[in-house]
Parts: sequence; C-alpha cells; structure tokens
Amino acid sequence: ILEFAMTIKPIGVTLKDGFNMIPVSPATGYRLIAAGELESFKVGRATRITIASIESFVARNKASRQIAA
Repeated sequence: ILEFAMTIKPIGVTLKDGFNMIPVSPATGYRLIAAGELESFKVGRATRITIASIESFVARNKASRQIAA
C-alpha cells in the first residue's frame, strides 16, 4: 500500500506552495492566474493551482529564455 501511495502525483497544490515552486510573489502569482498563465480550481473554500499549469508555465518560460539567448 505504501508503494502505491508514493506513486500518486498530486494534481494541485496550495497557492502558497505553487507560488514558491515557480518562485513568484503572491501578487505576481495572482496576476498569472488572472491572465490564464496558471490554472486554478477550488476545493471548498480553498484554491489550488494545477501542477500541470505550473509545469507548462516553467516550460514556456524556459523555452522563451532559450529563444532570447
């Protein structure tokens, strides 16, 4: 059972954790959500950011840096 639990990848993280993963300030993080750069969803009253949108954001920014260099 423990092996199975370790293979489960979360689909979302808290706003604080998501902003720390990028890393950006909360103000910038909220702007990214409003601009559609990061995808969020609600679980009750709590808001989460999808891991997929964080990974996509990082990949897009990594690619744009390589093009600019």
